[in-house]
Amino acid sequence: MKNRKFLLLFALLLSLGMVLAACGNSGDESSNEKENSGDDASGEEASSDFSAAMVTDVGGVDDKSFNQSAWEGLQAWGEEHSLTKGNGFDYAQSDDKSQYMPNLTRLVKQKYNLIFGIGFKLKEDITKVAKQYPDTHFAIVDDVVEQPNVASITFKEHQGSFLVGVAAAKKTQSNKVGFVGGVDSPLINKFEAGFRAGVKSVNPDIEVEVQYAESFGAADKGKLIASNMYNNGIDVIYHASGATGNGVFAQAKDIKQNNPDKDVWVIGVDRDQYEEGQIDDYNVTLTSMVKRVDIAVQDLANKSMNGEFPGGEVLEYGLEDDAVSVAMTNEEAMTDDIVKAVEEWKEKIVNGEVEVPKTRDELKAFIEAL
Repeated sequence: MKNRKFLLLFALLLSLGMVLAACGNSGDESSNEKENSGDDASGEEASSDFSAAMVTDVGGVDDKSFNQSAWEGLQAWGEEHSLTKGNGFDYAQSDDKSQYMPNLTRLVKQKYNLIFGIGFKLKEDITKVAKQYPDTHFAIVDDVVEQPNVASITFKEHQGSFLVGVAAAKKTQSNKVGFVGGVDSPLINKFEAGFRAGVKSVNPDIEVEVQYAESFGAADKGKLIASNMYNNGIDVIYHASGATGNGVFAQAKDIKQNNPDKDVWVIGVDRDQYEEGQIDDYNVTLTSMVKRVDIAVQDLANKSMNGEFPGGEVLEYGLEDDAVSVAMTNEEAMTDDIVKAVEEWKEKIVNGEVEVPKTRDELKAFIEAL
């Protein structure tokens, strides 16, 4: 009797244990399902949460030129997607080339999906950091980095420079014009070659003086070079020198302020620099060779966000894309005959009738063939 009661009790306890175990397993499975569901949800959120940032060259985001145009493009992209600075897009300021790599690395660690390096001087560091962080997407503006996670943005600056060369040749009264470059490099040589070709195409007898400041952030040096050029009879200066060009504008405005009857002109670069030339009721900015870095940055950010990042590709923007152009803001200075000449030469370039030189060697051959 006692044995039977014991067996019944044992069977009851065994059954109860099996029920509890089943309930426990059911609870674990439910918990796992919730966990997995949570992982999937966070994964979806991460894939739609895209961010982009940029590292400036030494000119900074307020250089009134190249870096500023890139930053304006990134800001426009952020506003387009209701993002704010520091929460979706941002920039890292470089005051010296030694800061390129630390800035790039910091943005990678802050988990930005796309990081722009603004300017050819960042090429070496973009190459290094792209190899170190293959899962991050990078872009370089104005040079080419051959890495699968880097998109290279380039422009046909020589084409736009040719056209402002045409404008300079039509505007000069002294038959002497100048070119102020930032750093003597293949990129800025494109601006120089195109400009000189445009000038010579209008009038081979016009003198073109060329000087390089060897800096994109030395306004004082730009002012000194411009002072010497204007004193030597040059009346139109085209600068491709970033913030160094601020000094060129400053010198032209000083001259105009001291002698309102003297005509001196500056041709801006990268963005429409009309405002930089304003002095009282007069403006010394003849025109600008506008390079739409802002549009290129915004375009690439959108492509990347949509899963269409062109890694390893070179994107080139030119006259045919309206990515380089000649500013017509100063309507008084850009007279009808200048505008007409610019449009005629633009059509020749776009149609392939004129091949604009990109190097000094190509320029030499181009001039010899005139």
